[in-house]
Amino acid sequence: MNASERPQAPLLTNPRADRVREVAKLAGRSARLRQKRFLAEGPQAVREALRLHQTRRTAGEAAVVDEVYLTAETLERYPEFGSVVPPRMVTPEVLAEMSSTVTPQGAVAVCRFIDSPLTVVLQRRPRLIAVLVEVRDPGNAGTILRAADSAGADAVVLTSGSVDIYNPKAVRSTVGSLFHLPVVVGIDPGTLLRELSDRAVTLLAADGYGTWNLDRLQDASAARRLAPSIGSTDSPDAGGPFLEAPTAWLFGNEAQGLGQDVLQAADYRVSVPIYGSAESLNVGTAATVCLYASARAQRLEGR
Repeated sequence: MNASERPQAPLLTNPRADRVREVAKLAGRSARLRQKRFLAEGPQAVREALRLHQTRRTAGEAAVVDEVYLTAETLERYPEFGSVVPPRMVTPEVLAEMSSTVTPQGAVAVCRFIDSPLTVVLQRRPRLIAVLVEVRDPGNAGTILRAADSAGADAVVLTSGSVDIYNPKAVRSTVGSLFHLPVVVGIDPGTLLRELSDRAVTLLAADGYGTWNLDRLQDASAARRLAPSIGSTDSPDAGGPFLEAPTAWLFGNEAQGLGQDVLQAADYRVSVPIYGSAESLNVGTAATVCLYASARAQRLEGR
């Protein structure tokens, strides 16, 4: 018997019911930490959570989704949502009480924490990692995670002092990408950087005052690829970072950037050129540019 064939529980209609209150509590950090659970809200996030849940259960691994709450309209539009975990049907009023958004989208899943240990990530020999060092804004954290997923990164790491990636706004900002790639949380920056350096992962600090210009690094990467075909033995930008090498990009706090200890530990400080009049780039935008530069270089190199 699959999930869609199991008898369904009665429609949940009371916004003040204990179950509704327990779900709503997961919008708060203390409840999330105590239960080690969080909310995935909206069809896209719920779809990706259920997909990961099914993949892991098929592999004999731990469940991802504990509970699914849907309105009748949502189940009619996305019938596949009822085939993995038996959903509890709720009224729009109940879903609004559960949700942390002003305009709920008809679907909420209660999920277990899914972050990975750093040791597991490093055992897989990652070639591209996004590291968030004291990034505090949940929207920025979610944007960077989504960009890392889009660029094909192998993992995202949030150091201690960074925002809780299970914050509802952060989860929404990932638009489902939280369920696509390994995420490490709460690790000491110094410990992380030493572990990466020991494994010959190049540490690139995204810094507006960086010595190395990202455009020039991309040009140098292209020149290295072309050199054999034109008979050149020159090594453009000798001594600088190779974007095609295993890399961890370091992105800092929105207001203060990366601290001096992190900048000193980095192998290179890289700036994203600004051609217009803007004072700087938002950390999420800068991260997207940097990650895609490395992703392109690595793929052209044959990663």
